Amino acid sequence: MLISPDMIALITQARAERPKLRERDLAATLGLSEAQLVAAEAGGAATRIVADPARLMPHICQMGDVMALTRNESAVHERRGVYKNFHAGAHASMVLGDEIDLRIFPRHWVHAFAVRGETDQGVKRSVQVFDAAGDAVHKVHLGAGSDAAAFDAAISDLAVPDDAPFEIAARAAPEPARIDAARIDALRSEWAQMTDTHQFLAMVRRLKMNRLGANRAVGSTFARQLPVDAVSWALERSAAEALKIMIFVGNEGCIQIHSGPVQRIEPMGPWQNVLDPRFNLHLRADHIAEVWLVSKPTKRGPAVSVEAFDAEGRLILQMFGKRAEADIETSGWDRMAKGLAAEVLA
Repeated sequence: MLISPDMIALITQARAERPKLRERDLAATLGLSEAQLVAAEAGGAATRIVADPARLMPHICQMGDVMALTRNESAVHERRGVYKNFHAGAHASMVLGDEIDLRIFPRHWVHAFAVRGETDQGVKRSVQVFDAAGDAVHKVHLGAGSDAAAFDAAISDLAVPDDAPFEIAARAAPEPARIDAARIDALRSEWAQMTDTHQFLAMVRRLKMNRLGANRAVGSTFARQLPVDAVSWALERSAAEALKIMIFVGNEGCIQIHSGPVQRIEPMGPWQNVLDPRFNLHLRADHIAEVWLVSKPTKRGPAVSVEAFDAEGRLILQMFGKRAEADIETSGWDRMAKGLAAEVLA
């Protein structure tokens, strides 16, 4: 048994008393990780399965049209589509479908469950993956058009023995902005020489900094701070101008990317939302502590992004103009983002 009988009883009582509370929030009220909450259903609604994406993803690719969900503390990114073009790697893997676009970091895929439960709307099926601390890394929700047989096949192939260890590690503390004052000139020089955005993180790590620290240190040629509501403005103007954009939301184990326009922007209390038929974004706007307009040199011209961080220095999301080999025109986004900066900083 993964969770003690006393804890299972406590979880059952809490669910009965607060039936509408989301699993993540229910876990927090009980002082548990979300993975422990799901593990309490092991042997019933939940089956523990192999978390390794090299084994798991080929099964998910057979499940048809599903909803992919990746989140962090402040943003939830939901994209409907079919998982296609999975590329496994020891340190990084990718799903490169037209709708489902993921960057996967396998060492953080530690615990996984296939969950099947009866509801008033019928059977709900999902695959849920968690990191070592039991925080959600990635989820796949099946719907009426998904392949239930492929879900069952994944359970048959990937089920973990009942006696396999199940340990939850301490959650890592967030890393604050890190700047090495002695290397700021080197940062500016190397930033100017970038030819691809993928060079950025290796560069700042080599210079003993991190993303937020580099944004703060590099200077206005490459990074300018915006008001915290600039993300909402960027979403609203992108929708109004029907711009093709990219929205990145991630955690340590997975980054999920939406590429294309956004249409229906709906603020609801502290949440800013995109509520489109195939893409939803739920953003806690009140968690945003810093927003930066960032420009990175590439062979195809500057990659301009709007980047939001929380009060502890964690990246919440990034927005870019849509770039792909067959669609490299980002002038609309670039003009909007730079014009936004000129307007709000005036």
